[in-house]
Amino acid sequence: MLNKVTPNNLDAFWMPFTANRQFKQAPRMFVAAKDMHYTTADGRQVLDGTAGLWCVNAGHCRPKITEAIAQQAGELDYAPAFQMGHPIAFEFANRVVDVAPDGLDHVFFTNSGSESVETALKIALAYHRVKGEGSRFRLIGRERGYHGVNFGGISVGGIVTNRKMFGTLLTGVDHLPHTHLPGKNAFTRGEPEHGVDLADELERIVTLHDASTVAAVIVEPVSGSTGVLVPPKGYLQRLRDICTKHGILLIFDEVITGFGRLGTPFAADYFGVKPDIMVTAKGITNGVIPMGGVFVTSDIHDAFMNGPEHLIEFFHGYTYSGNPIASAAGIATIETYKEEGLLTRGAELASYWEDALHSLKDVRNVIDIRNIGLIGAIELQPIAGSPTKRAFSAFLKAFEKGILIRTTGDIIALSPPLIIEKSHIDQLFGTLRDVLNEIE
Repeated sequence: MLNKVTPNNLDAFWMPFTANRQFKQAPRMFVAAKDMHYTTADGRQVLDGTAGLWCVNAGHCRPKITEAIAQQAGELDYAPAFQMGHPIAFEFANRVVDVAPDGLDHVFFTNSGSESVETALKIALAYHRVKGEGSRFRLIGRERGYHGVNFGGISVGGIVTNRKMFGTLLTGVDHLPHTHLPGKNAFTRGEPEHGVDLADELERIVTLHDASTVAAVIVEPVSGSTGVLVPPKGYLQRLRDICTKHGILLIFDEVITGFGRLGTPFAADYFGVKPDIMVTAKGITNGVIPMGGVFVTSDIHDAFMNGPEHLIEFFHGYTYSGNPIASAAGIATIETYKEEGLLTRGAELASYWEDALHSLKDVRNVIDIRNIGLIGAIELQPIAGSPTKRAFSAFLKAFEKGILIRTTGDIIALSPPLIIEKSHIDQLFGTLRDVLNEIE
């Protein structure tokens, strides 16, 4: 069996977003997973506090999903995505559009969040061009935003370490300020009271460049990878209003917030704000097989459906767009979500989760706690001269004690599978209290 393989040399694999030298001196290997737990190479059970990487929303190795993958692999493993189709991709598109916010009626399939972002940005630029407004070329992102790792994504993104080594990036990009106001909003439960006025910075940027040059604004409704920055009350609606006023497309990056993470199918549902384009991935297949989807309104889709019918309308796509096995996994994932009520289960547990998370407020070195839905962040006081070290020490100690957490900078981020029970929440935060009390 493949999962029984024990590599005798770790050098060949250059690991992503990993301290490779540290890891290879003391590897942390998972060899199996089921529901809420991973199994390590030495046979220990580790509670998954991060849904893998924000993606395993229905829990691990769910039978309906694994069976669908096996069946599809034996029936139709691959079909070309250009000028050909297969029924299951169309069926999955229907299923996934059915759970999307009203009005987002079409989906373009990709293979990851990064590809979904690139696709969304290209759709936005091309849309204005086919509408006769080719002067709209500017893209507006946000400081501390994360939109994947391709050139478009890191250009509109605002995490410095992801940008600084890669040259000039895309031109014509500007950034809104982030919404993190620890002096006013520390230890807020849910949406912060302060910061809605930061959305008005979009008006300043539009005035600087002129609205006729701005194509789209892209934001995460809740900024995840930078450390769970919850939008201030009214902030997203203010962005929506300004974009509508100036004819600018609003793109929500819901790679993390999509598929039940906030206790609603999407963050757009939670906040009652509808974007023109919505970016997804991760939970779309429960993280089992790479896939993403970009949802658009009929107005955007239909703008491309002009000219001679034999001509390609949009020169973009991927070899694996709508891959048969990924589509099968996606259908089974949507069915699992629906059958178990997982797209809204987070709302039932949100209060218990919030109380457990904020119970750590009195622990030493904790300087802020943030939460919304089934997402949480614990911000730690950095060690002077050694930023990120305290949180990384917590990550290592947590793994030793049987829980998986994620860190970004000196922030612990948590986003468990949506099948989590209250007993798991108690274990997660009880163990975290011990971890934080033990590390320096």
